[in-house]
Amino acid sequence: MKNLLELPDNLPVPVDDGACDHLLGYRIPSLPLPGVSGGMTDVGAIKGQLVLYFYPMNGRPDAPPLIGWNDIPGARGCTPQACAFRDNYQVMTQLGAKVFGISAQPLPEQQEAHTRLHLPFELLNDSDLALSRALRLPMFDYGAARFLKRLTLIAKDGRIEKVFYPVFPPDSNATGVIAWLTMPR
Repeated sequence: MKNLLELPDNLPVPVDDGACDHLLGYRIPSLPLPGVSGGMTDVGAIKGQLVLYFYPMNGRPDAPPLIGWNDIPGARGCTPQACAFRDNYQVMTQLGAKVFGISAQPLPEQQEAHTRLHLPFELLNDSDLALSRALRLPMFDYGAARFLKRLTLIAKDGRIEKVFYPVFPPDSNATGVIAWLTMPR
């Protein structure tokens, strides 16, 4: 079994390629997404503070490692990132933020990770990439599949106020979000 909670020391650091420069001030479109709990969520219609972290895919400890996955800058680390958001979830909600994880990973795999990692927030599925394409989010290909690059958006009343991209290391993203949420504006 592989340990998905630990990040290898030699992971390549992703660079800011400008792929998210257009997002600040952008309005999140109204596109309902299925969630692991069985309902649909339209993140573009949610009022108040919203934290959306986009991730490539959560691995499974019982599945073989993906060959070359650790060599793709920003690919590895979805489980540590999800656990950091889980561990800081109460602080974020006390700060008035609603938290969602979003991935193009198949919904049954997201449901498995949600249960296994005891996540208190909803994971949303964008397997058809409708929201990701509407926002023009950066993606990468691995084999025949397309994955979202790791990024986090903070929005208020549907308008993006902060973009974290690239996110590295992924397990410190949640503390960076909390720091931003507590900054005076």
